[in-house]
Amino acid sequence: MDYQNVFQRYELKYILNKRQILDIKDWLSSRMRIDAYGPTVIRNIYLDTDNYRLIRTSLDRPVYKEKIRLRSYRYATYEDTVFVELKKKYEGVVFKRRIESPNSLAMDWLLAGGEAPEESQIAREITYFRDFYEELKPKAFISYEREAYEMIDGSDLRITFDTKIFGRNRDISFSSAIYGQPILGEELTLMEIKIPGVMPLWLSHYLSKHFIMKCTFSKYGEYYKNYLINEETQKETTGGLLYA
Repeated sequence: MDYQNVFQRYELKYILNKRQILDIKDWLSSRMRIDAYGPTVIRNIYLDTDNYRLIRTSLDRPVYKEKIRLRSYRYATYEDTVFVELKKKYEGVVFKRRIESPNSLAMDWLLAGGEAPEESQIAREITYFRDFYEELKPKAFISYEREAYEMIDGSDLRITFDTKIFGRNRDISFSSAIYGQPILGEELTLMEIKIPGVMPLWLSHYLSKHFIMKCTFSKYGEYYKNYLINEETQKETTGGLLYA
């Protein structure tokens, strides 16, 4: 099955409780269906500098921000294929570029200055990003369960529902088990509406009628604020030493 590798869209986020999720899924059933991939466990490895420059800049909410990650939709060894994703956001519009690569080659390319897995504009952009920030390292593993809905009529609107969102900064590998510290409460779901332009009126009316309000939420950002920043503070107060 082919994956899309270039995206330009708005990504609107909402945090819903179980009752809201049941209601909106039931209401959407006449217009949308779960996509061909079905329920999926998504694994992400976020790369950053030693001082977390990328996520700290992102949390300041600048007009332009960017991040890089590796993604897999399943358990993956070093020989399995993963995605390298460069994600940028400018004035609310998300631009995402990604390429497929064997896991081992992607790691060598991004972390050890190796050759890109292909000759393409996207690969050149990612190499430039790597060289600009210098010495990127795996800083967080973020996983979650996702259901993605697509329009029955084939139009571009997509809605995703993410639960069991966990993060960790150790054992960062696609071949490790799914575990970590909770990023979102067990009773809550992150809903994302992904649209190329204006939201359809039928969906906008539903959200307004049920007082479902848009929020700002970054999985990596929340993990940094709730966990990683505390470890950084501990390191500073103990001279760089942490004790188990």
